Amino acid sequence: MGLFATLCAAGDVPPAVEEQSLDQVRALDRFLVSVEKRAFRIARIALRNDDDALDIVQDAMLQLARRYAQRPAEEWRPLFYRILQNRIRDCQRRRKVRAKLMSWLPGWKAEEDEAADPYEGVADARPQPQDLLATDQAMAELERALAELPGRQQEAFMLRNFEGMDVAQTAEAMGCSEGSVKTHYSRAVHTLREQLGAAW
Repeated sequence: MGLFATLCAAGDVPPAVEEQSLDQVRALDRFLVSVEKRAFRIARIALRNDDDALDIVQDAMLQLARRYAQRPAEEWRPLFYRILQNRIRDCQRRRKVRAKLMSWLPGWKAEEDEAADPYEGVADARPQPQDLLATDQAMAELERALAELPGRQQEAFMLRNFEGMDVAQTAEAMGCSEGSVKTHYSRAVHTLREQLGAAW
């Protein structure tokens, strides 16, 4: 049973949405499966915590299913990424507030947000381990550099490159103008090239 069907069975979806055709339900399930891993990676880079990233991706999926399942399928992608980015920003705000409130306690330290990569343990059929190591190191460097970018630059870069969205789709997902997307993306690329060199 897919995520959308599970929501319907649990009664978490409004009655009007439950009446959607079976094709719509299947299409939403396929969409959610198609974005899940990339959305997790985006959230993980932004938050540097696997548990928070997983919670946020699941929450974004639930919100899309509850509120926008009846919308045409071509609208789901920008809506989903807007929900995801809003949840990421909310989590970052909560962390800042919590850190400010808790910092006065003796002995309190901010949590280390470094977490193991969930893909490290996955077996790979490629025969050259040195190639895998080089790729892993390059991706780790890219993730580190991405994590240091300002939030809007990070968001524009990941939506354009990880999700393959065009400028108009990215602008819709980010809730800004196409010109802003171009500016944020250009600045992100410039900064990343400076940090990572010409190889990237």
